[in-house]
Amino acid sequence: MGFSVAIDGPAGAGKSTIAKIIGEKFNLMYINTGAMYRAVTLKAMNANISEKSVDDLVKLVESLDMHFIEDRLFVNNEELTDMINMPIISNNVSKYAAVPEIREILVKLQQNIAEKFNVIMDGRDIGTVVLPEANFKFYLTASSQQRAKRRYEELLSKEIDVDYNTILNDIIKRDYIDTHREFNPLTKSLDSIEIDSSTLNINGVVEMIEAYINSNVKSNK
Repeated sequence: MGFSVAIDGPAGAGKSTIAKIIGEKFNLMYINTGAMYRAVTLKAMNANISEKSVDDLVKLVESLDMHFIEDRLFVNNEELTDMINMPIISNNVSKYAAVPEIREILVKLQQNIAEKFNVIMDGRDIGTVVLPEANFKFYLTASSQQRAKRRYEELLSKEIDVDYNTILNDIIKRDYIDTHREFNPLTKSLDSIEIDSSTLNINGVVEMIEAYINSNVKSNK
């Protein structure tokens, strides 16, 4: 395995934004694992496949060729980044991501990438399941209200009509599903550095992670 950084945390904690910036600073391939589950959700919903139709889901996922170009996700040569970030996908992704067979397929794919490249991955089970031997592990969190506010402002900036209370309720629901699913639930690994970003901006979180990595890389030389 190459050099790797794992970033976990609940929905709306800023994982993707932070991971992307850290990846650029340390020349790491950024793998947005959440986007991969969102892509499965989009494709499954478009094909009218429910999360309970496991055999059909497995066939669907095995037919998908996923790869990233910079931070854009391509599936079967179709760029899906904007579509997978629509509210309807956010509201349904936890159901599909909870299917053990789907997680098993995507985790294996993510681990294969990490074997070949220096990577930074963000998700729900990176430090506990996907990259348990990662060089650095971080757990980003924030209050549900703060996470809902960020998501609300992000969608408004994209001119998507949304309601704050609806987003807040969806985040609370996703938190429950993610932390209570039977297979690989969202948990903080014992060796993760926890960062509560409720009162921090993006730069503040980036500076903390960057300083920690630099300090520990130097001390190990």
